[in-house]
Amino acid sequence: MAKIDAVVSYANTYLRVSEVEDYPGAHNGLQVENGGSVKRILASVDAGFPVIKKAAAAGSGSLLVVHHGLFWSGVQTVTGIFREKLELMRKADMALYSAHLPLDGHAAVGNNVLLAKALGLRGLKNFLGFGRAGIFAGSRTDLARCVRKATGREPQVCAAGPSRPRKVGVITGGAGDMVEKAAAAGVDTFVTGEGPQWSWVRAEELGINVIYGGHYATETLGVQALAAHLAKKFRVPWQFIDHPVPL
Repeated sequence: MAKIDAVVSYANTYLRVSEVEDYPGAHNGLQVENGGSVKRILASVDAGFPVIKKAAAAGSGSLLVVHHGLFWSGVQTVTGIFREKLELMRKADMALYSAHLPLDGHAAVGNNVLLAKALGLRGLKNFLGFGRAGIFAGSRTDLARCVRKATGREPQVCAAGPSRPRKVGVITGGAGDMVEKAAAAGVDTFVTGEGPQWSWVRAEELGINVIYGGHYATETLGVQALAAHLAKKFRVPWQFIDHPVPL
């Protein structure tokens, strides 16, 4: 077993949680504490009720590491499903740790760097703050195939740019509304999770490819890598709880 305080302190430092500005509802770091010990680390993208039920079934003393935590809606009353989630975590002596943008942009276990590497991009550089951009050798079809292999789902492809992409930018999750910034940054192809309807229209006007791999699907890599890193560091087992959201 590991001590929860030690795991959280290390994770906060490793991810530079205090240095990364994020959305108000992110609340990066420990969101729910437990009795103090960690028997196993579980990883999942979201802290929804189905995930928490699966985590509770794994046994007492778990640390659940997620990308999207409990408080995206801001302050809320402890009633209904929110109360049920907290009660279930209490009964299972479960702790919950959330890492949003600190995980997206991390150089080793970040969603963006891991997806960019999985796509075979070379010469990776920072892109629009916390994304990654690099050179791709192949066709647009090849790149879409790489996205499918990395995410496990068929991407949506706005084929408005070159058929043989050269410079590809990657920002996982819901970054489709950054298509104008991506084009201005000099990439000819933008890989993200999802975006608003107008992002496709604007991509056509800008002459840039956009490959939408799915919000959930593009953000499974980081939590798994972080959980594996923490598990190795603190000598506890880890497991990924896959609960896909097809968006």
